[in-house]
Amino acid sequence: MEKRIVVIWFPFLMTDWMIRKQPELKDIPFAMACNEKGRRVVKSVNAVAHEKGIYVDMVVADCTALAPELKIYEYNPLEEQKLLKDLSEWCLRFTPIVAIYESNVLILDAGGCTHLWGNDQLYVKEIHKRFSSIGYSVRLAMADTVGCAWAICHYGKNGSVVSLKAHLPSIFHMPPASLRIEKCVCDKLEKLGLKTVGDFINMPRTALRRRFGQGLLSRIDQALGFEIEMITPIKPPAVYEERLPSLEPIRTASGIEIAIKAMLEKMCSRLCKEGKGLRSCQLRCYRVDGNVQTINIGTHKPSRNALHLFQLFEIKIPHIQPDLGIELFILEVPIVEDLVPPQDSMWTTSYVNETAVAELMDKLAGKIGSQAIHRFLPSENYWPEMSVKNSTSLTEKPSTKWRNDLPRPLHLLSKPEPIEVSVPVPDYPPLLFRYLGALHTVKKADGPERIEQEWWIQEGLYRDYYCVEDEQGARYWLFRSGNYESSNAEWFIHGFFA
Repeated sequence: MEKRIVVIWFPFLMTDWMIRKQPELKDIPFAMACNEKGRRVVKSVNAVAHEKGIYVDMVVADCTALAPELKIYEYNPLEEQKLLKDLSEWCLRFTPIVAIYESNVLILDAGGCTHLWGNDQLYVKEIHKRFSSIGYSVRLAMADTVGCAWAICHYGKNGSVVSLKAHLPSIFHMPPASLRIEKCVCDKLEKLGLKTVGDFINMPRTALRRRFGQGLLSRIDQALGFEIEMITPIKPPAVYEERLPSLEPIRTASGIEIAIKAMLEKMCSRLCKEGKGLRSCQLRCYRVDGNVQTINIGTHKPSRNALHLFQLFEIKIPHIQPDLGIELFILEVPIVEDLVPPQDSMWTTSYVNETAVAELMDKLAGKIGSQAIHRFLPSENYWPEMSVKNSTSLTEKPSTKWRNDLPRPLHLLSKPEPIEVSVPVPDYPPLLFRYLGALHTVKKADGPERIEQEWWIQEGLYRDYYCVEDEQGARYWLFRSGNYESSNAEWFIHGFFA
């Protein structure tokens, strides 16, 4: 796959952003400035001010002398960074690899993506059209290398597409600054009459290194593709990802369903070949107005069942707002696990279909939330609230057996709640107890069952538990903490029997 790089330059980034917020500024010359070394220095100008000779890094006093009608607004570098970050994320609809290069330049690695828009020329044209439609002036170019694309973008024809391996002819007549070299090096080249790249690019490398330093040779090699130039994407590309562009914006639920099914089929087919199953999945829907709609699903065990995964997405499709239409769907799987087909036992007659149980839990989690589903396993502790633990896995095996030699409530409170009791002392069950404002008369009672802390913990008093039944037939698990002899006895309710 050929390397294709697109460089996008925003010459009027912040002022275009201002015009989007205040359209009345479109035909008025204005600039944005900030304090720098005790002076007000221009950091961004609009196209109208640029035509009047106002440039970045000029002192505001000089600018107002040149153009008295010039308006000055406050410049905030943090706003510029945030704006460029937002635009870089917006460009993810064109390629999964987008990088911020300078304060007003984006780099797109378009290798393997341009065919989705027809060809390289249509790809670049579409990007330019989309940015123009939302009010940003851009210059862009495509080439095999970052250096070549940057040079054409800044000094060549806007929207140019450099053919494969045509780096040298495309930059031959460019000024030395197109190689992204330091200004002092450019000045030296200018003094020597070397006004274009072609004037010195074929000179002996030793002579260039001795006179201008290694930096010039590195930039030449990067532009010609002899030296690799790495870029840092804003979002590392996902290993498992499917992209589906739309020929026409999708506005209906049925269209969204068709797109999800198509991507899930491809993804599950790949996972099957690699022996994997997904645990979480994200669908991003890129609307034509720049908004991104996102929904997520998760599974309790690895799955590559396309129908089951679609049913999980189907629950959340009503939350997607297509508005003017969705132009691109991206299905990303951030978490995958090995999925080995289970081996059925030949001799046992009972069989639990763990996959079916996991899929049922996935559906319930999609409707009521995963926080409402719990799986409990026994834990080796005497204290009742510590004798069970939550398990997030369906395959985790218990380390000990459930205790069934003594009665235990079906619903155990995570924390015992205090109650008011009327009780004969010292070791009798309550005759009456009040819980949540309701008075209960005890008709039957069993106990006490004494439970103490483990000897290596020694925290808290011992407990005497009673199983009691009130006049309505409801049964409760009550306990007394401490004893009356020490005057530290307290009563609590800890669970409810079926």
